[in-house]
Amino acid sequence: MAEQQPAMTEAEAQQWVRSHYQAAAKYLAEEGYILDMVHLQDSRYLAPYVAVWRFTTMSKENVWIINGDVPTDMVAAKVAHDARSAMRHFALQWQLKAQGIENKGNAEELDYAKYLIGRAEMVYQTTDHDDLWTTN
Repeated sequence: MAEQQPAMTEAEAQQWVRSHYQAAAKYLAEEGYILDMVHLQDSRYLAPYVAVWRFTTMSKENVWIINGDVPTDMVAAKVAHDARSAMRHFALQWQLKAQGIENKGNAEELDYAKYLIGRAEMVYQTTDHDDLWTTN
């Protein structure tokens, strides 16, 4: 979200949401889960930056998945009661992971740590904007 991009058309935004939903479902499958249901009323997206999806698996596990211009990640839904809280959780997790990488001092991984920090800050800042979280 650092640089200003031209506004997306409604069709472009819908395509972005569709493709990121499909990517989240694929990620879920790659992690060994079979998708049962997406909870659209709980899921949120800010195209073309970030989407947070709440899924239920066939084994009745509830999870949050985040994707977009961020690392794709997943966490049990019990850690957050809504998408906003889930985003805060992901941001904190990425900060902690980056700190662990920095503490190791591995030069090859430091760029990834910087990437994680940047995305964590962007995601957390997004949760601070109340206007993005109001529902009609």
